[in-house]
Amino acid sequence: MGVPAFFRWLSRKYPSVIIECVENKEVDPETGKNIYPDCTLPNPNGIEFDNLYLDMNGIIHPCTHPEDKPAPKNEDEMMVAIFDCIDRLMNIVRPRKILYMAIDGVAPRAKMNQQRSRRFRAAKESVEKRMEMERIRSELMAKGCILPPEKEKGEHFDSNCITPGTPFMERLSQCLHYYIHDRLNNNPAWRDIKVVLSDANVPGEGEHKIMDYIRKQRSQPDHDPNTQHVLCGADADLIMLGLATHEPNFTIIREEFLPNKPKPCDLCSQFGHEMDKCTGLTPEGVTDVSNFKPDVPIGAEVKFIFVRLSVLREYLKKCLEMPNLPFKYEFERVLDDWVFMCFFVGNDFLPHLPSLEIREGAVDRLVELYKKCVYRTGGYLTNSGEVNLDRVQLILTDLGNVEDHIFKDRQRREVQFKQREKAKRRREANSYNANVMEQSGSFRLTPLGRGNANPLPIIDNYKQNAANLRNTNSTQAGMDQRGQHAGQKRNAAQAGLDDDNEDEEHANDEVRLWEDGFKDRYYESKFDVGQENLDFRYSVALQYVRGLCWVLKYYYQGCASWDWYFPYHYAPFASDFVNISGLSTSFPKGSKPFNPLEQLMGVFPAASSSHVPKPWATLMHDPHSDIIDFYPEDFKIDLNGKKYAWQGVALLPFVDENRLFKALKPFYGMLTAQEIKRNQRGDCKLYISRGNEFFKAFTQYYATNAFSKTPEINVLMDGMRGTILLADENVPVQGTLHSPIMGLYDITDNEVITVRFRDPQYDEDFIFPAKRLNNAIDPPAVLAPEKRDSNYKPRIGFNNNLPQAYVTQGGHRMLNNTMGQQGGFNKQYNAQSFNYGNTNSNFNNRGGSGSNFSRGRGGAGGGNVYGGGGRGAGVNTGAQRFHPYNQSGGRFGSSNQPQHQQQHQAQGRFPPQQQGGYVSSSYQNRNYQQQNNRRPNQHNFSQNNQYNNSGNNNWSRGGAGGGGNNNHRRY
Repeated sequence: MGVPAFFRWLSRKYPSVIIECVENKEVDPETGKNIYPDCTLPNPNGIEFDNLYLDMNGIIHPCTHPEDKPAPKNEDEMMVAIFDCIDRLMNIVRPRKILYMAIDGVAPRAKMNQQRSRRFRAAKESVEKRMEMERIRSELMAKGCILPPEKEKGEHFDSNCITPGTPFMERLSQCLHYYIHDRLNNNPAWRDIKVVLSDANVPGEGEHKIMDYIRKQRSQPDHDPNTQHVLCGADADLIMLGLATHEPNFTIIREEFLPNKPKPCDLCSQFGHEMDKCTGLTPEGVTDVSNFKPDVPIGAEVKFIFVRLSVLREYLKKCLEMPNLPFKYEFERVLDDWVFMCFFVGNDFLPHLPSLEIREGAVDRLVELYKKCVYRTGGYLTNSGEVNLDRVQLILTDLGNVEDHIFKDRQRREVQFKQREKAKRRREANSYNANVMEQSGSFRLTPLGRGNANPLPIIDNYKQNAANLRNTNSTQAGMDQRGQHAGQKRNAAQAGLDDDNEDEEHANDEVRLWEDGFKDRYYESKFDVGQENLDFRYSVALQYVRGLCWVLKYYYQGCASWDWYFPYHYAPFASDFVNISGLSTSFPKGSKPFNPLEQLMGVFPAASSSHVPKPWATLMHDPHSDIIDFYPEDFKIDLNGKKYAWQGVALLPFVDENRLFKALKPFYGMLTAQEIKRNQRGDCKLYISRGNEFFKAFTQYYATNAFSKTPEINVLMDGMRGTILLADENVPVQGTLHSPIMGLYDITDNEVITVRFRDPQYDEDFIFPAKRLNNAIDPPAVLAPEKRDSNYKPRIGFNNNLPQAYVTQGGHRMLNNTMGQQGGFNKQYNAQSFNYGNTNSNFNNRGGSGSNFSRGRGGAGGGNVYGGGGRGAGVNTGAQRFHPYNQSGGRFGSSNQPQHQQQHQAQGRFPPQQQGGYVSSSYQNRNYQQQNNRRPNQHNFSQNNQYNNSGNNNWSRGGAGGGGNNNHRRY
């Protein structure tokens, strides 16, 4: 899930970290599907990547229940959508060595509590949404509105099924198994890479399984320290995970975040309104969306962006400079401390401290505290996942000293924001209706250049006239209001006032952090503990510190304990961290994760019991069940000072695993063979095709039955170490794999080998060093150096040697003349309402809207650059896209009468050093001779003068106007 608002903060503070992905593809006009080029060609992004890692849950969720378009009709369509998304990512990244697909397996207990909260919320919100839809539907049907047929209850997709152990996840694994075989057999770009699939039966979160793989591979002596890694996922914590690897070439690819994306109505599936504003369909089966103008086009394909962690390292290196330290400065150690401090503002395992909000600059505040305290700590806060609590105590103490100021400052900003919003609403309530002004006789818009049978009245005092209109509008609105509410008192909104909700909000906020005594009220309200019980506060703080140590180990060394979790819904205050230095940071060894079906019973609400075995589902519904209290039908959501329910805290009881296992024990014998298989822990699967150099060796292992003699075989494949085992899912060479999806063909003549794969094994006490590897080379710097000469060239994208557009000196002179250095070309011509197209005062595409002078047509015999000759070419302020000279070196269109060019150059009308593209072979008929000055910012053409008979003025498109030869150059 990640850290809310962290990515938005990061992208605003460090903008150069993000670049758009270059994606080469075409769209089939008949089917609308993407057509990708040969991905064996060089990557269009200017860099060749080695490994691509997919956090599959970030792909599965938007493909199965998208928010901005209609959902797939069935599971088959969902699987095809997932395939298409992977194909698109492969086209962008084009990995040359490894594709690693990781689906979330059983998570540590610390994460299961968050998963439980999210799934209970999703079930509750789904029920409330269905009830609201039924209510609105019945109201609309009673009014005679037309609505699409209601979906059957069985068709509703429960997103909670995207959890390890469900039949859906088992089918997803089978479909991905088929997909990998299809691509390895048929796609040339796949044939030489190794594909690893870690499905839901492999314990661990998807991104942490990927990190485990990277950690264990980079600790091998033959690992390439300059491997190019790309990790796909939308969670913000992937940024911290990538930095924690200390790999110099680590990039994250994710979907571009587009706020205000249009979403279809849940009732009619049309755009342009919310469900509560739905009025049904028209007899034609659509709704009127003519006035709907979304910020993001409907159905627009989402774009992908690269988050370059190498550039973020550059930013942080400058931000975290600390001169004259009493110990040796090591940036890699400082970077680890920065990652550790980010855990204070939020993570998936601990609630964030009340005084730290990312939107309020919490990360910057922690950095400032760190840079001041580090001179007193005597060293760094962390070391390869271990926390020095003595040093952390200093920072937490300083944070606790300013905690009271933070709360009061937060309240001050909140009050100011509400005052601004109140003033804005009052201004809107008192504003006049602009439509009345437009419809009135005095201010009505009148077309120019046409005869007017009804002349406008003469206005002696326009200010008084406008005031009268406003008064008329206000009086009419008041009469309408009184007519609608005759005999009734006006409410606050009708009276132009605001409902006094502030006192009500303060009354609901029992804590009031901005007032003295907030700590006593906080612990009494959230923990039900009296103000005299200080020991309880310190015990909560110690548990929180222990949680911070667990999280850091999880990021740097792997899961330290599958059993540990923070046993409270709320975090302590920073000032409560007292005497934490003596706390043990070690965790019991030998803990094991839940089995998949056991996890389902720990995170699912009763509403999702259809995804668990039927004998176990009775424990969720039977009122006499020993664990019925684990599955409340309703629960409280504490906003905890937030505005929205999704930001609140779901107050669910924590699951006692001993009670859960005891209640399940009598029902294990009732599981079917398929359910028993789903309840087992599995291994990753490794796929290679005939194009891989190890294909023959793997084929021999199966042909000689080598796995019966040596069940585990150690392998080294192009820097990838591990152990392979026999896979029951292996399809024999030249065998057939049947398609699990209706409509997709079976795979025949198979040439793909499948084995189970395990990462290299290490001793339980082994510490993965958090440091740069020897011979690691940083990519070229992107940020501009402080001291740079005039020859400095900014680095754009991954490759600084890519061709770039430029404007020559002549082009700059042409732009200056065109735009007008002494007052502005556009302003002058627009003010005089000159006509360059048909009859409208603009320069765009047959008199269309705008004044960007674009998309005009050139004239007959258009030249190499400008559309000259024939009917002439018009002005184009977008000239930086084009070379300012044609092949003959002049600024004119390729006229068929060069003597006229020479003649007018001699007369000073079109100096070659100042003009370009203004002449044509038909200029004699344009009354140009009548003008005394031909400089572009001094033209005084009469209204009927047009550069172009068709009204299209553009230097670049010579082929469209009367036989242009279309030989323009684009740069």
